[in-house]
Amino acid sequence: MAPVLRELLPGAVVKRRDLEELVIAAEQLTDEERGETLSSGQLKYRNRIGWATSYLGRVGAIARPARRQYAITDVGRKLLADHPAGITEKDLRALAGDPTAPHTWKALRAREGKVGTVEADPAPVSDLDPEEQISDGIARINATVADELRTRLHDNSPGFFEDTVVALLVAMGYGGAGGKATVTQASNDGGIDGIIDQDALGLSRVYVQAKRYAPDNSVGRPELQAFVGALSGKADSGVFITTGRFSKGAIEYAEIVPTRVILIDGARLAELMIRYGVGVQVKQTLKIVEVDEDFFE
Repeated sequence: MAPVLRELLPGAVVKRRDLEELVIAAEQLTDEERGETLSSGQLKYRNRIGWATSYLGRVGAIARPARRQYAITDVGRKLLADHPAGITEKDLRALAGDPTAPHTWKALRAREGKVGTVEADPAPVSDLDPEEQISDGIARINATVADELRTRLHDNSPGFFEDTVVALLVAMGYGGAGGKATVTQASNDGGIDGIIDQDALGLSRVYVQAKRYAPDNSVGRPELQAFVGALSGKADSGVFITTGRFSKGAIEYAEIVPTRVILIDGARLAELMIRYGVGVQVKQTLKIVEVDEDFFE
């Protein structure tokens, strides 16, 4: 909120897109930071600036002379002068006249006369905007599910783990037009646990090795060398997947060996299973709405 007000201090009316660019430049956001997104896919910086202008507008710190155009007010100048290092939601709640409100939007609604005074809530208030709170909550849920997935895979049979790995790769789009995938015989796999056709004719294949290790156990360089040896004469690339992790030696070997080997550790495996819906199901779907600006034109 403070960066938004600082860029409006000169007093000119600024369009939304221009305001975003001014804030980005002033805050010296890197390309990586500019590319950060929420789980909804929206750019994080754009989301934060949007909520900042919304909150500041509702307390009278900025005015909207026209659609998606902003200008600072005397209230905004004083707010920035009082909090030059940064404006928190607590500061906004105080400005709205309800500093004890459990959530900023409740204080703003009370100020606008839509609801009465809200009783204080002892729970801590997040500094994140509502969408970021949802995104953060989903990330925490996914982390819990990921841990359980790794535990379940480790506790199941080696054959079940190999089947799961192949199912995941097919769900990711490997398997060609027919989605052909096979799990090799455990007694005669030669270090290869799965074979997946990348095209309908089976001219290109993905060879897979799956190791069911405890999370704190690592796949070492010898296991990786054995896998590369098994690929000799069959393919020039492969995928090595484990529920554990890879040792430093194994990672270094994968980087220098001529055969291209993709390493997927337990954390990455669980992340991919969640993303592609393998071993998980959707418990609840949330719908986030916003005002349709075109409707009101």
